[in-house]
Amino acid sequence: MNDDKVIIVEGGQDRKRLARILAEPVDIICTNGTVSAYRLEELLAPYEQHELFVLVDADESGDKIRTLFKQEFPDAIHLYTEKVYREVETTPYKVLATILQDAHFNILPEFLT
Repeated sequence: MNDDKVIIVEGGQDRKRLARILAEPVDIICTNGTVSAYRLEELLAPYEQHELFVLVDADESGDKIRTLFKQEFPDAIHLYTEKVYREVETTPYKVLATILQDAHFNILPEFLT
């Protein structure tokens, strides 16, 4: 596997939030909610050789996407926001920075604690 990383999120606001704190180029792909196995494979086909990270909301929709990922992409690495925040979009930047830093992403210094 090469060094290219891809983060899968549910929506555009999630993508914008993560892009703001990353200090490295990372493709952030939106599922735009629940997707089928076929749609997921189609969406991720260009990223076959990339390391996949899944960061979705801590709710029913996020759980469905995670389950699908575990079936279709068992090597994907799952990152979790704290349940108290429920959504990636409402998770504080510093918390997201810690989650991503723990997964070996480079974070902009202003977001590190």
